[in-house]
Amino acid sequence: MCNEEQLARWAREGMSRRQFGALGAKAALGAAAGAAAAACVPVGAEESDAAGSVPAMSEREVAFATADGTMDAWLAAPAGRSPAVILWPDIAGLRETKQDIARRLAGRGYAALVLNQYYRDTPAPIWRDFAAFAGSGGWGRARAMRGKLSAEAVMADARAAIAWLDAQDEIDPARGIGTQGYCMGGPFALWTAAAVPARVRAAASFHGGGLYRPDSATSPHALLDRMDARLLIAIARDDHAEAPQEQEQLRAAAQAAGRPATVEVYDGDHGWTVPDSPAYAPAAEARAWNDLMALYETAL
Repeated sequence: MCNEEQLARWAREGMSRRQFGALGAKAALGAAAGAAAAACVPVGAEESDAAGSVPAMSEREVAFATADGTMDAWLAAPAGRSPAVILWPDIAGLRETKQDIARRLAGRGYAALVLNQYYRDTPAPIWRDFAAFAGSGGWGRARAMRGKLSAEAVMADARAAIAWLDAQDEIDPARGIGTQGYCMGGPFALWTAAAVPARVRAAASFHGGGLYRPDSATSPHALLDRMDARLLIAIARDDHAEAPQEQEQLRAAAQAAGRPATVEVYDGDHGWTVPDSPAYAPAAEARAWNDLMALYETAL
C-alpha cells in the first residue's frame, strides 16, 4: 500500500515535481482525448467515447450535513435521473484527477459523488495533484487526518452521503448505488456497502490497503456478511508481492459470507488506476475500468 517508503523510493528514482505534474497532465489529457488516445479508451466503450464527443452532463460543488459537521464533495451527473456512485479518493484527497474519474462515470450514465474524506479538518482540495502531496510533506498531514477516519466514522459519513444523494434530482433512488475507493479509500468503499446494505449494490476497491485485518472486528473482510453488494477487489502487483496470501484470504472471506466477489491481481503497481500517480499504467487501468463497468452494469 502507499506509504512513506514508497514516496521516498519515487524521490530516489528522480521523479521531480515537474515530471510528476507532467505525468498527471498527460494522463488526464489522454483520458479525455478520444480517438487521439485510443489506447486509453476502455475496450467496449461507447462509440461517443471513442469519437471524443461528450454527453450532456452537469457538475457542481456540494455540501451536506454529517454527524461531525459539513462534508464538502463534488458531483458529476448525466442528464436525467441516474444510479449513483460514491467515490472515495486516495490519500491525496478530492482533486482534479478524481473529478475527471467522476466525469468519466457520468459519461457512462452514473451520477458520481466524490467525497472529501478530510472534511473534519479542511475543505478540498488540499493538494492539487499527487505531485503536490508528495512534494510538500503530505504524508504527515494526511496521517494526522486519517487518524479520525475509523470504520464507524466512515460508515456514518457514508450514511449521510447516501441520504443526501437520494434527495437529489439527479439520482434515481429506485436503482442501486455503487461505490469505489482508491488506496485508503478501498476499505472505505467496503465500509460504505456495510453501512447501507439496502442501497449499496456494488463496491470496488482499487489497490486498497487494510482490507484484511484478522485482529480487527471492523476489518472490511469481517463485515462482508453485513453487505448486499457485488464486489470487485483489484490488487496491485507490488502489494500482492508483499502479502501474497491476502488474495486467497479475501476470496475465502467473500465465499464464506456468500458475497459475489472478483478478487484479482492486476498488472500495475500501487496507484496504477490514478492518472496523476507516478505508478499510473494505462493498459492495466483500462482493464480495471472495464471490470468496474461490468460490475455496475450487472449490479446497478
